[in-house]
Amino acid sequence: MAVHEDLVADVKSLLWGPTVKEDVFKRWAQGFYFSPHEHTALVQAEGGPCAVIAPLQAFILKQLLAESDISTWHEIKPEKCDQLLVKAMAETLTQAAEPTNLKYSVLLMDKPNNTVNGEVPVEEQMNVEEEPCTEDASAAPVEPVIESDVFHSGLRFYSLASVEEVEQFFTENISVFKEQFGVLLLLYSVICTKGIPQMRLEISDLTDPLIHSTFGYGSQSLINLMLSGRAVSNVWDHDQDVGGLKLKGIDKQNAVGFLTLLETLRYIEVGSFLKSPSNPVWVLGSETHLTVLFSNEKKLVSAETPAEQAKRVFRKYDNDGNNFIPTDSLQNVLAELGLFSDSEYVEIMKKKLDRHGDGIILLTVFMYEFFPEELRTYPDTFVLYHYNGLPRSNPDNQVKYHRGQAILLESTVESILDSNPMLTVLQTKWPSIEVQWDINQNPSIN
Repeated sequence: MAVHEDLVADVKSLLWGPTVKEDVFKRWAQGFYFSPHEHTALVQAEGGPCAVIAPLQAFILKQLLAESDISTWHEIKPEKCDQLLVKAMAETLTQAAEPTNLKYSVLLMDKPNNTVNGEVPVEEQMNVEEEPCTEDASAAPVEPVIESDVFHSGLRFYSLASVEEVEQFFTENISVFKEQFGVLLLLYSVICTKGIPQMRLEISDLTDPLIHSTFGYGSQSLINLMLSGRAVSNVWDHDQDVGGLKLKGIDKQNAVGFLTLLETLRYIEVGSFLKSPSNPVWVLGSETHLTVLFSNEKKLVSAETPAEQAKRVFRKYDNDGNNFIPTDSLQNVLAELGLFSDSEYVEIMKKKLDRHGDGIILLTVFMYEFFPEELRTYPDTFVLYHYNGLPRSNPDNQVKYHRGQAILLESTVESILDSNPMLTVLQTKWPSIEVQWDINQNPSIN
């Protein structure tokens, strides 16, 4: 156990900026606890900490889908829920460690001897004899307890050497993470495991804190850190060169995915590493909140098809995201895809694909030439489930999973953004999808 005041100050600055807004901090000061109406669903008390809670819920669902049938989840006991929570916490923490330095930092909080969350325990109050007030005592104002100061001054670091040690430590201390500051303790642990220098290398804009100082929501870098272990600011595949500036993205297929409403507004481009994860679980992003979509249909995350791989490689050379590449990049694209890339053949194909000599090759033209028939690898109908951790965003204020029957239509349907944000975000993954939900309305993604 150790105290690292400089490290705490660095993490504090990275997350909150120069000052911690107490009202925002209080919204994040919650523990991990499950819904009484859905035993395996985490509850989010206030807006803000979904950037930690939703990814953690996604990792819990990943485990559940691998271990048991959805119809049996209502039978799961609290002890098993704690085990799921421990595994998910350990996965989010250990994936953040640098491969060259597999050490893990976990933070706990020392409680002051005579106070708990700024209050004297009832037992101690009972043992204090009442004394008459004096003039001096009445003149001394009682300073209000600043929760963020209490939290930061009580942090203690524990260094662990293996994934097994991390899981054991979380198991032994799970009650601490279910108390007031549990969400923040996990978040600070992930950042310290990642390391401040590496965090600063991956975040593209260090002037903005990871937690918005007014609204309290987490930045894309924070979401990516919890989803993938990388604090990059973008969700596209690999790094991209934009106007000579190297912008970092997701470097490999992720265990759980990410879809966002912002992609339909062209604010964000989600790459295949997040759009097609290795498990049928996706964190869904609205403008202000994160929820989770999942399915027991494993074919939804079948291996990347040759056509999907081709689009991904093509986009590596499409620096500005305009769905075309310089004609001179064709040979590199073909070579990376393992296609015939002899110089004479490439020159012939350049003339065919860039008929007007504009110096560019369109993605649609490239795909039509080399991958004319893109076979669909997933079924036409499947079941989806949705989770929203905010009670107020659920019918009857009860956090539950909601079931939807999905169908992929033959033609693409355009949804109206304002009237159906759920369908709009799903169409970034399945353009022709329609879903009938069991509650006869679209679940809220806000």
